[in-house]
Amino acid sequence: MASLDVVIVNWNTGGQLRECLASLRRTDRETFELRRVVIVDNASSDRSAEGLDPSGLPLELIRNEYNRGFGAACNQGARDSRADYILFLNPDTILRPDSIRVPLDFMRGDENGRFGIAGIQLIDEEGRVGRTCARFPGTGRMLARALGLDRVPGAKGTGYVMQGWAHDGSRMVDHVIGAFYLVRGELFKRLGGFDERFFVYLEDLDFSLRASREGYRAYYHAGTSAFHKGGGSSAGDRSQRLFYALRSRIFYARKHFTPPGASLVTFFTLAIEPVIRLISALARFSSVRLRETVGGYKLLWTGLPGIVKGKSNG
Repeated sequence: MASLDVVIVNWNTGGQLRECLASLRRTDRETFELRRVVIVDNASSDRSAEGLDPSGLPLELIRNEYNRGFGAACNQGARDSRADYILFLNPDTILRPDSIRVPLDFMRGDENGRFGIAGIQLIDEEGRVGRTCARFPGTGRMLARALGLDRVPGAKGTGYVMQGWAHDGSRMVDHVIGAFYLVRGELFKRLGGFDERFFVYLEDLDFSLRASREGYRAYYHAGTSAFHKGGGSSAGDRSQRLFYALRSRIFYARKHFTPPGASLVTFFTLAIEPVIRLISALARFSSVRLRETVGGYKLLWTGLPGIVKGKSNG
């Protein structure tokens, strides 16, 4: 019987964490042993990690004195894992009884040893299947993202999120979203976990790329699903969220692209994209988007020296 650890990073998620744990209690565990459920609380201020009910779950709680970021907190939770598999699960998910069993049984199949990562269908509040798989982006796809081309009708295929595919069937993919990210424990250790320079966003994509270079692929299993609200641990200051997303993009490009490609992505992110965002905000008469853009880019320019040196300060 395979063993599984579940790692959940919590940051001001309110009642969502309790709903997630309640759904985890109801999961079908006939074919695997749930060894640990590790909650890593990144210094929440809303008391969402207080008074958690441990009944029915091998629950462990790690409290951080400050927000260490998603990747670093995931590494904390998985550090002492001896399980065959580790599931990184967002607290804004609600599992079905077979949400874990189905992809885990697939991973355990003798013919499926090349798959190191698995994900499932994630359903939003409107009952729609989320577009949660992605291609490994090159310079062109990153530039399309910076220019906003991946959000233009008829040009969505230029981005790295697989928008044009309905996610209605199981298949091998480059990457599955980190909200439900099932990984072989041995592979996670071999790769040293998530790169903690990605405070939040793209740390999972970076891991999937490194796994592929070790000969492992990701698999999207449409045979089961879970509810995913989205934004559960990243909701908050929109400017800060934009800053983290842009910084992670630059980190990713500098880590994986050629120097000319990384320089192009950095230039477009710093100089071209803010102009496009500001024009879009003004055209929509959106003061919220205007403040988000100005605030996010102010943080990005302030943190630029550290970004160039490959440092993440949260």
